Amino acid sequence: MAQGDATVWQDFFDRDAQTVAPELIGAQLAIDGVGGVIVETEAYAPDDPASHSFRGETPRNRAMFGPPAHAYVYRSYGIHWCLNLVCRPGSAVLIRALEPTTGIEAMRARRGLDNVRLLCAGPGRLCQALGVTDALDGLPVTLPPFRIEPPKAPAIVGSGVRIGLTKAIDVPWRFGLGGSPFLSRKL
Repeated sequence: MAQGDATVWQDFFDRDAQTVAPELIGAQLAIDGVGGVIVETEAYAPDDPASHSFRGETPRNRAMFGPPAHAYVYRSYGIHWCLNLVCRPGSAVLIRALEPTTGIEAMRARRGLDNVRLLCAGPGRLCQALGVTDALDGLPVTLPPFRIEPPKAPAIVGSGVRIGLTKAIDVPWRFGLGGSPFLSRKL
């Protein structure tokens, strides 16, 4: 499955988010050539009280109800952009952390820091480092400016509870690359 395999990626994302999220660990994600290895994700489902889609479609979450393999971008607390990859209608995978591999100097300039470990450790940091804004909301992740490639090898994936929620706080739908120093928080 390569970047050009849009149909294959459509099929990959046309599943429940809880299945897709751990399988994205180890995949490569870049925006305009800036990115790295996905090391942490969180799953959100339509019947999940912590999901933006729980109460139905709104102008803000419309992309979550669109086709699979598209971006859902929103502002968290009115401050940080967050990038999600849409799965089945009303479900998405939040990209929580990357291990930076390409465009590191651009990331450093955007974030104003040198510590590579902290460039993309957390969804807000990741989006700032990759230049994510609401202009990407609803766009297919199979076409530029996105580049997504499958993991090069099977990943050792751990799971834990999601972070920063007030509802469904005990649901273990946060997934991370075992032993990665680039996680936003340990699993």
